[in-house]
Parts: sequence; C-alpha cells; structure tokens
Amino acid sequence: MQNQPQQTQSQLAQAQAGQSQNGQMQSQSGPVPCLDGYETGSFFDEVVDQDACARPDAVALVDLINRLPSGELNRRQLAIERSLYQMGITFTVYSDSAGTEKIMPFDIVPRIIAPDVWTHIDSGLKQRIRALNRFLSDIYNERKIIEDGIIPASIVDSCPAYLPQCRGLRPPHDVWCHITGTDLVRDNDGNVFVLEDNLRCPSGVSYVLQNRSVMKRNFPQAFTASMVRPVSDYPARLYQMLRRMAPAHITNPNVVVLTPGVYNSAYYEHSYLAHQMGVELVEGRDLLVKDDRVYMRTTDGLQSVDVIYRRVDDTFLDPKVFNPKSVLGVPGLMSAYRAGNVALANAPGTGVADDKVVYAYVPEMIRYYLGEEPILSNVPTYLCDREEDRAYVLDHLDELVVKAAGESGGYGILIGPHATPDERQEFAEKIIENPRNYIAQPTLQLSRVPTMVGDHLEGRHVDLRPYILCDGPDDVWVLPGGLTRVALKKGCLVVNSSQGGGSKDTWVVAQAGEAIARV
Repeated sequence: MQNQPQQTQSQLAQAQAGQSQNGQMQSQSGPVPCLDGYETGSFFDEVVDQDACARPDAVALVDLINRLPSGELNRRQLAIERSLYQMGITFTVYSDSAGTEKIMPFDIVPRIIAPDVWTHIDSGLKQRIRALNRFLSDIYNERKIIEDGIIPASIVDSCPAYLPQCRGLRPPHDVWCHITGTDLVRDNDGNVFVLEDNLRCPSGVSYVLQNRSVMKRNFPQAFTASMVRPVSDYPARLYQMLRRMAPAHITNPNVVVLTPGVYNSAYYEHSYLAHQMGVELVEGRDLLVKDDRVYMRTTDGLQSVDVIYRRVDDTFLDPKVFNPKSVLGVPGLMSAYRAGNVALANAPGTGVADDKVVYAYVPEMIRYYLGEEPILSNVPTYLCDREEDRAYVLDHLDELVVKAAGESGGYGILIGPHATPDERQEFAEKIIENPRNYIAQPTLQLSRVPTMVGDHLEGRHVDLRPYILCDGPDDVWVLPGGLTRVALKKGCLVVNSSQGGGSKDTWVVAQAGEAIARV
C-alpha cells in the first residue's frame, strides 16, 4: 500500500477550524453566526464546524445566509440556474436515454478554502507537476526510473495510454503537461489527498469561470467581505503560455484550439476558451500538413498554425501514426510536431500519467526526481497486480473503493460498502481476470459543504479540481480555486457530472499582499 498521509495536514485542518483549546469558536467581533437546523453529522464540513457555526473565513457568508428573507436563497439558486441555462453552459452524457445534452447543475453555496490550506495545496501541486514532467520525459527517452528499479517496466509498458510512437520526443523545455487538472479530496480530519491526475485534456475550467461570474452578481457583499482571490485571468494566462510555446523563430504565433466537434462532451468549454482567448476554434478537417508545417483552411487561403491547444485525445491526433480510422485529427501532424514546426499542448503521450496504477508511484517519482518528500499525499492505494495486495482487496471488497485503471468520469468504480453482493462478486471476477487493470483504496469519508436541497441546506460530499499551467520545468502556476464538484445525491461519494454531480464556486481567501477579485 502506497504513501501514508502527513501529520502536518491535520495541523492545517485544525488551523482552518479556528478552534480554541476548549473547542469553542471564537471571534474578535462578537458571536459567530451558525446555520440553524443544519446538521454536519459525523463529517468534516468546510463551511461550518461540528456545531454548525461558521469557520473563520466563512463568517460573512453564513451571516448573509442567515439574514436573507425566507425563501430568498432558493430564489437566487433558481435565478442562477436560469442564467446558466440561457448562457448554454452544457456538457454531454452519452449514455443518458433522456437526452445527451445537459445543463451543468450548480449549487449556490460556495466552498471556502482558508489561505494556509491553499498554500499547502499550491506548493504540493507545483511539486507534483514538476515530478510528472520529469517522469514523462524519462519514460519516453532514457527510462532511468525503470533502470533504477523505482517503477517496474511492466507497469509502464502495459499501460494502454503509453504510446511507443512518442519515444524519443523532446517537447520544448521538456514540458509535457502544460495544462493539468488534479483531483483533490479532504477526509474527515480535513487532510488533503490527491485522488487522481488528469494530464491529457482536462476539462471543467469554463465552469469555474462562469460559476464565479454568476456568484459575484448574486453575493456581492459576502464575496467582497470574504477577500476572495480572482480566477478571471485564467484565459489570459493560458493564451500567453500557449504563445510562449511557439517555435523559437516565430515572432507572432498563430494559436488555435482543436476540438473533436460539437458532439464532444466538453464542446461548450472548447468554444468558450477559444472565444475568451480570441483564437480560432478548429476541427481536424480545418487543418492540413504540407512540408511538415500545419496550415488552417480559411476563406483567404491557407494560414500557418504554430500552436495547437488540442482537446482531441492522443490516439486520434494523427491517423498516420496512431488510430488509422480517426477522422478527428490531422494526417501528418506528428511529423510536423517532431520537426519542431508546431507546438502541442499537452504533448502526446501524457496519458500514461493518468493511469491509476501509475498514480500510485507518483510519491516515489517525487523522491526520485526531486529529492523531496511529497507535500500532498496520495490516497493509500492497493495495486491488484501485486499478489499480496490483490488477496487483501478480494477479502475486503465490502470496505474498499475499487477503480479500473484507465476509466474516468465516475465509470468503472465499485464502492464496496454501498455495493450489493452480486456487484462485489462481479468485480472480484474482473480483478482476477485482469489484475493490472484495478486498484483499490479505503473508503474515505469525504468532506462536505452545505448544499441547497429543495428549500433548505443539507451537507453534500465534494472534491476539488484545481487547474495548473506549466510554462517551464520550474515555472508552474496554479489557479487559486478550481472546480468544486458536489455529489447532489444524499450519501453519494461520486461527484462526476456524468453521474449526477454538480458544481460550486470555490473561494480561496487571500493573504496579505495577494490580489482580491473585484465584484
């Protein structure tokens, strides 16, 4: 089992709780507001303490909620939902017989993250991205981490997302993952864990930006009083990073966003980001490669393309190199990329680091490449490919969460305590048949945040996906906040939108000297 949590995280959680030695909430400005009738149960709540009294950074929010007339919070919730609907903020669920196009569910009560907790998250994510970039460069080139016995060759080479076609690649500045979405959770003690890494085409940042926009309009006073850090500069930072990726001889690079098309689940985000950056949104059929250079078809003829922010999965990028049946990519793109005539974000081949078995080795990567101890802990993980771990998992399926190594979106998961005997037996057979494809983890009691349920507030479980931009080996920036996903079903631990989850705005409280978002 991999990597146990660090003791310092409990200290951070206690600091956020703002408790005195006798456990009572203190405030220099008077009594601390509490949410009447709200029950935290046995869970760590990120807005209020176990007595439903506001945590220090949530005082302004809880005070506002208490002062609203009866029914006003629900009225504002409905108004925001209408606003999001009118803006067309959607995602796609292909398996839903009632219709694939959905409006992203939104909850009006924000998640609030204290400055010291965010500092811990920020430094941990930067460390993790530095190590993952080193790992990706290594396994597609020297493979020293394998030679030195840190990670078995079989783990890497058997990963479906490891692309032999990418061996020998050297992206500019050795940066493979320029844009990352890393999923975090907090447990019942408030400790922060990394749940998984998303390094291919991480989605969701458009919801972060739109959620913030509607929240500022509906809670201007509480937002201002809470000293929230801004997120609105993300498109500008993304655009500048993409421009800097261009081949060295290009002085005014042409950047495009490559989308699979209107039927992709994240098409709204592709079009939104292209619009925010002021660049063209293109499909594979809009591009062609000639003499190892990429061009875009326009009404004025061919126009050169220097940087592609690709939202097409690795194996569909170039039918000449990967999937020959792909109609989403651009024939010859990899040849142009290897020639250094076009930059791709993210680099092809990064999907190997998305694999949930490879995830278990990230703490060792940090120690190996950086010579540092991990700042953020993984969730303790059993690898079913190991005989001892597999035996334990099969004997404790009723206690564990089992995940398929290559699945995402909440699919391929067994939550043992909530599963039926037949479901556990089905997963046992899958594990025995293909142990490399499964990991297992303890069932964490995920933290909760007050959430609108009808006309009142109830606690619902959340996770967090911050977005990280990497410009160079040591030039990493983390968006202060990210996408808080909330499991809207009572007791549910799966927060993915494809499984009925929604989202919340995430308020990271600024420290002295840090920029504060304007209303």
